[in-house]
Amino acid sequence: MTGLGKMLMTIGGIIFLVGFLMQFIKIGRLPGDIIIQKGNTTFYFPIMTSILLSIVLSLIFFIINRFR
Repeated sequence: MTGLGKMLMTIGGIIFLVGFLMQFIKIGRLPGDIIIQKGNTTFYFPIMTSILLSIVLSLIFFIINRFR
């Protein structure tokens, strides 16, 4: 398998694992997330979840890049 194929398989596996873990970890409802409910419509904007995810991914990529 080529480098691109391995990378796509790895990314797919990570997305699958994160999706599976999201069923058990309720990270999507942090304080600071905006939720507006009016009638039958719900608007959800995960500001704090996005910031936390950005920090975690930045640290992971920093550590990976450090050991290259």
